[in-house]
Amino acid sequence: MRQPRPKDWGMREQSRVPRTPKIVDTNVCIVSNRRHGEDLQCASRCATQIREIVARGLLVIDTEGKIFEEYRRYLSFSGEPGFGDLLFKWLVDNLYREDHVARVVLNRRRERETDYAEFPDDPAFEGFDRSDRIFVALARAHPERPPILNAVDSDYWHYREPLAQHGIKVIHVCGHQHYRPRAGR
Repeated sequence: MRQPRPKDWGMREQSRVPRTPKIVDTNVCIVSNRRHGEDLQCASRCATQIREIVARGLLVIDTEGKIFEEYRRYLSFSGEPGFGDLLFKWLVDNLYREDHVARVVLNRRRERETDYAEFPDDPAFEGFDRSDRIFVALARAHPERPPILNAVDSDYWHYREPLAQHGIKVIHVCGHQHYRPRAGR
C-alpha cells in the first residue's frame, strides 16, 4: 500500500520564509561552471552561493532584461553542466515569480547605454567598468540594498571605498587576495 503524499512536500512552509535578495555578477556563474579551468576552491565557493540562492534566495535583476541577456550569452538554458547554468535555468523557470526573482526598474542616462541614473554620479567611479555598472545600479535601486556577489572582478575591490560610501555591499566570494592594486588607488 502506498503512503499518501503530503500535499505540498513542505514547500508551503518554506515559501513563507523571506528570501534574501542578492545580485549575482555574471563572473560568479562563469567561475562556478569551470569551463576554462578556474580555481577549484573559488568555483566551489561560487557554487555554494548559487545553491543558496536557488534554495532560499531572491535573485535581483533588471526589468529591461540586460542581465538576463548577459547570462544567456555565457550560460546554458538546459541548466547543465555547471552551477552557473543551474542558476540560469532556475531564473528562466522562475522569472515571473516575485518570491524568487526581484525585477527592478533602472533608468538609463542618455549619454551611454551602460550608464544608469541609479549609478553614483561621483568622480571617484571614473574608471569603473561600464559593464558592471548595472549591478551597482541595481544594488542602489532595490529597497533592501542587496549585496553584489563577485568572484574575480577586481573593479569591485579597487573601488571598495567609494562603493561603501554609497552603501553598496560586495561579497568577494573568492576573496580579494589575487587582486592587484591599481596605481593611484
